[in-house]
Amino acid sequence: MTLLDTPAAPVDADRLAAALEHANIPTLVVVLHQLTGDRRWLAAPYRPQRGRGMDDNASGGLPDDVQGQIRAAALEAVLAWSHGRPAAVPAPRGDALVELLEVAQGEPVPPEFEPMLAELLGFAPAPEHGQVAGAAGFSALVVGAGVSGMLAALRLRALGVTVTVLEKNDDVGGTWLENRYPGAGVDTPSHLYSYSFFDHDWATYFGRQPEVEQYLRDFADANDLRGLVRFGTEVASSGWDDAAQEWVVTTTTGETFRANAVVSAVGQLNRPRVPVIEGMESFSGRVFHSALWPDDVDLAGRRVVAIGTGASAMQIVPAVVDDVAHLTVFQRSPQWVAPNSDIFRRFPDEAHWLMRTVPLYRDWYRARLAWTFNDKVHRSLQRDPAWTEPARSVNAENDAHRRVFTRYLEAELADRPDLLAKCLPGYPPFGKRMLLDNGWFAALRREHVDLVAEEVLRFTPSGVESAGAHVDADVVILCTGFQAHEFLGPWQVRGRSGRTVREQWGPDDATAYLGVTVPDLPNFFMLIGPNTALGHGGSMITIAEFQAEYVVRLVERMLGEGITSVEPRAEVAREYTERVDAAHGAMIWTHPGMTNWYRNPAGRVVSTLPWRIVDYREMIREPDLGDFLVRRAD
Repeated sequence: MTLLDTPAAPVDADRLAAALEHANIPTLVVVLHQLTGDRRWLAAPYRPQRGRGMDDNASGGLPDDVQGQIRAAALEAVLAWSHGRPAAVPAPRGDALVELLEVAQGEPVPPEFEPMLAELLGFAPAPEHGQVAGAAGFSALVVGAGVSGMLAALRLRALGVTVTVLEKNDDVGGTWLENRYPGAGVDTPSHLYSYSFFDHDWATYFGRQPEVEQYLRDFADANDLRGLVRFGTEVASSGWDDAAQEWVVTTTTGETFRANAVVSAVGQLNRPRVPVIEGMESFSGRVFHSALWPDDVDLAGRRVVAIGTGASAMQIVPAVVDDVAHLTVFQRSPQWVAPNSDIFRRFPDEAHWLMRTVPLYRDWYRARLAWTFNDKVHRSLQRDPAWTEPARSVNAENDAHRRVFTRYLEAELADRPDLLAKCLPGYPPFGKRMLLDNGWFAALRREHVDLVAEEVLRFTPSGVESAGAHVDADVVILCTGFQAHEFLGPWQVRGRSGRTVREQWGPDDATAYLGVTVPDLPNFFMLIGPNTALGHGGSMITIAEFQAEYVVRLVERMLGEGITSVEPRAEVAREYTERVDAAHGAMIWTHPGMTNWYRNPAGRVVSTLPWRIVDYREMIREPDLGDFLVRRAD
């Protein structure tokens, strides 16, 4: 709801007053200013303070009496608006908009965020695409019906393009359909980890897997997407027919499709990495990957081993610790863990009502999250060549993060010096994916839980063995991550030259211009492709929306200008990759001795974006046909 919308009826004063007790104060302050135009709300004593860590900062750090004054003024202002009084500052731009974000955050925000913020809040027009003449004769094949695939299908269909989606599973949802392990959920607030244009009343601040899966099903139903999807259909190979200017796509069952364009939305973290460990076939119990959780497994009273301490393990271990007889966690490398008081907190119904009723409240709430979780920490991940403590951190701000996270770890494990020694990382924070505490330390402190800071070397018939321990087990859970460097999985793609994309990339060194297009692959578009995952935080749905918009604009240009195919020029793609590598060379993820899933065995970062989201948005905002080899209809 914007400040220019007219409510169907005046807002109920009593209900509004009750709901405002659950309002996020920093969000409310900027809405109050826009409704009234009164600048006193932007200054002390009403100006919110900077939040601590990455929590919701619901109070803005303000005293109760000051919060009460803000709520009382907001009550009066919203009621006046609902009775027809126009907003005083309906659509601020430029410095005025940056100032409001700085007030909401309690800290400086770079001015280059203004255009993205204005679009998010509806103060600048968002791109609109209608049906294009000739679109009905153009076909697109989308591979995958997860977050990105459904988005691409929706956007392309709006042009009038004939869209078919091939999905290997029996329903939509992608990784959120497949990953059903106990404790599964998002580690980005759900009001940010969601489509910018499709709302949902999230039950908790950080959505759990069943609700995220249902959200994606609701998205498919609300936009009538299921009719576009061929479920249970997995792509095996694709080849470019240059004479016909079409892709020929073959499924694992031998079915063939033809399309003018192919959009890969296969995801990056959905092909489990199952390690080859000596003796695994001899184990008498059950062993499975976390992403392949069996429906019939029962851990009650069982001796369980979890191999790995990454994001999946950090959710699984606290979720099953009360059920098992004994739990042993094998850890190759400790993880930095950040506290967040909202991780399991329910989102109040009253706050949902505010989002539906108070103009701009939802949008400003999301804008605050976008700054906190997207680009705020990016500066702290740049390696300072003059920094004198490179083993522990990469710059002064990163070192401050280390002190905060270390104090939290020490407080959580104050009575367990044995665990403290095992859990304190020796590398800079954010060097690996930053994890939120789902009750991890509390689970490790339990009497029936052991943490073994060693790699599992082999299975035995009765359990697993490391260099210093043998552990009997009934069930072994492989929390060993995904094949993150194989961007197309087993799908074989053969380009215009006849070469496969794997011949171009090698086994683990994928590259793509802007993470979307690849030389020698005409009309082949990747969503969440190489170097577009978010290592510094934020929502991959934001990236998917930028990329889908870029693809739609390209297709729109093709249809309008009689273009039959586009592919990035080799020199343009090469120069872009050089820029990516140079940017990563100055970042924490290439820190000497650092290992993470972002890097391939040669040490090159192939997964994550080196730039801020706001920078990438500018890069990908408008296609430049000069970057492409363009073929037009004869």
